[in-house]
Amino acid sequence: MVRGTGILMFFIFTNLKLFAQKDTVQWNKHYVTMTPVVVGAKVDASAFIQKIQNDSSFYKAFKNLRILGYTAINDIRMLDKKGGNKGFLHSKTMQHRQQHCRTMEVIEEQHGGDIYDDKGRFNYYTAAMYASLFFTSGKVCNENNIVTNEGFTADGLSGIDKHKIQLKKLFFNPGQRIEGLPMISGKTAIFEDRLLDKYDLVIDQEIFQGKECLVFYQKVNPAFKDEVVIDEMKTWFDATSNEVLARNYSLSYEAGLYDFNVRMEVEMTHANGWLVPSLIRYVGDWKVMFKKRERGVFTATLFNFNTGDH
Repeated sequence: MVRGTGILMFFIFTNLKLFAQKDTVQWNKHYVTMTPVVVGAKVDASAFIQKIQNDSSFYKAFKNLRILGYTAINDIRMLDKKGGNKGFLHSKTMQHRQQHCRTMEVIEEQHGGDIYDDKGRFNYYTAAMYASLFFTSGKVCNENNIVTNEGFTADGLSGIDKHKIQLKKLFFNPGQRIEGLPMISGKTAIFEDRLLDKYDLVIDQEIFQGKECLVFYQKVNPAFKDEVVIDEMKTWFDATSNEVLARNYSLSYEAGLYDFNVRMEVEMTHANGWLVPSLIRYVGDWKVMFKKRERGVFTATLFNFNTGDH
């Protein structure tokens, strides 16, 4: 009996040891940790990371919002340094798509504090940024969902219009170099060789929304935190379609002209065959020269997607 128990314990211990084993592989002179389930699935780390670098599904999901109708619950809260509300906006909006044009209808809205100025404009830079990304003013026509680099071109723009384009690239295509942002342009390019060694890289496998996903997790080594803008990024890729199903990322930087600390969480869903964002959460603290510090918490919940009449 004792001998049989010993054999059983040896078998369990050996299998637990194998199950806990991780593998570190080299990719383009950089080291990537692969969890046991990924090792067992024989995932090609090099091919997978290449897919991540070439991915356009995340940005395309946001582009799809331009050619679809949908309903959105918008929650914007601007906070003081103690976390209390300074201004807020809670609304339900509906985007209509007709004859190749989109318009937005405000179904209901509550607001308070100093969210708006005396002229009815947003009193906060970050709230105005949210509006420029998710609210439609008037009628916008003849858009498409084709992904090109032109969507991030700030040539000929200045001021807030230029910053909107730069921040769109930072939020919708994180990990790419962003030209024109003083002191941080190259510090966002987390897939370039000079930055990759500053991060711990992990490939894992998880079930997300009932689908098997490959997960890529990138977190900066604390010793290099001041040398990067993206502190960490975790992305869930559908193992079958290679589409991004969710992404969480944290950005921070402190410089003379500005400082910020932002966390974004985005979840995707499929609606009539279209990949679209269904939930966007933002928690951010921004300070830009000549402007007051802004602390904001935004949540957008999108649903009831439809194609209108296109």
